[in-house]
Parts: sequence; C-alpha cells; structure tokens
Amino acid sequence: MTLSSFTSKISKAYSYVEYRNLLSSLMEQNKTTGLDQSEAMIEYAKLNIQRMNRIDQKIELDSAFKDALVQLNTPLQWYVITEGWCGDAAQNVPVFALAEKISDKINLKLILRDENSEIMNQYLTNGSKSIPKLICFDSVSGTELFVWGPRPETCQNIMIQLKKEGKEKNDIAKAIHAWYATDKTLSLQRELILLLKNIN
Repeated sequence: MTLSSFTSKISKAYSYVEYRNLLSSLMEQNKTTGLDQSEAMIEYAKLNIQRMNRIDQKIELDSAFKDALVQLNTPLQWYVITEGWCGDAAQNVPVFALAEKISDKINLKLILRDENSEIMNQYLTNGSKSIPKLICFDSVSGTELFVWGPRPETCQNIMIQLKKEGKEKNDIAKAIHAWYATDKTLSLQRELILLLKNIN
C-alpha cells in the first residue's frame, strides 16, 4: 500500500501523547478503545496503562539503536495499528514513541484497529488481526518500506509453540509478558536496527 492510499482510509490518527491521553480519558469512564467493552478488556487496558508508564520511565535504548536512529537520512512516516487493551501493543508502542523523539526523520501516528478494519485487513498475520503492526513509509515517495509486528520474532515463536502445545490463553499471556519483562525491549530494538539499516 502507498502512503496516500493508506492515509485516505484512516478514520483518525493520534500522536503518542494523544493516544495515551485517550486511553486515560476512557479509563476514567471505565472504558477502553475498541468494540469489546467487557470487564476483562477494561482490566487489560488498565494493566497496559501501567505497563506503558513503566516502560516510558525506565526504558534504556541500546547505543546501536540510538545510532541507527540518529543516522537516518530518509524522512519516514510510521503508522502503528493498536488498541488500548492489547498487551503486545503496550510492550512495544512506547519504543516507537521514543524512536520518534530521538530521530527528526520519524513521524509517528497511531490508529485504532477496530476503527480501521479496511487497513487492518491489509496487514493480517496468518489471517489474524494481530496487533501492534508498524507500517513504515518513505514520507517523500510514499513507498511502503517495511512492516513490523505483531511482536518480536523470538516472542512470536514462543507464542506459536505454546499454542501448538494447547496452553490456555491466560498461561500464554503470562509467559509472553514474562518474556517481555526479561527482554526489556532489546529484541524489538535489534529488529528495528536491521530494518532501518536496510533503508539507508
């Protein structure tokens, strides 16, 4: 998809600050983003706000990732498909936001999955609407450069293996978030380094 065709299909896009404010505002009303407003989803969203707060405060970027960001020559438009209840989004989106702060070549916008089904259907993972998905465009040419997501490769492999073993959803979620806690965003940073180097 080109940048122009992508943006023409967006219902609304948010900066990271706007997205965080939206989640907080909805939580004050005991709500979250998306179509499913069940108690479980609202509890996930509450937990995810805490996760993002923690990552925002404590994240440490690898020097190689900082270098890759600073050395970017191409203006990039990053769109991330996300939702407030999504645990994987909470673990990864703050890294995208910090990357935008460090590089003056990156413009980050977030869009909600359930409000942008036409776009989401273009970026399925094995037929599933898994998020987050980062779609990177060349801001000048409008060319799509890469797609990342919904989680780092090692984490995705763990997810696939646990599903094959028939593990319960809650057990899978615990294992995935334990992996994130140990990894401290380093796998995501390394994957983004490789993707950014391919651009330059």
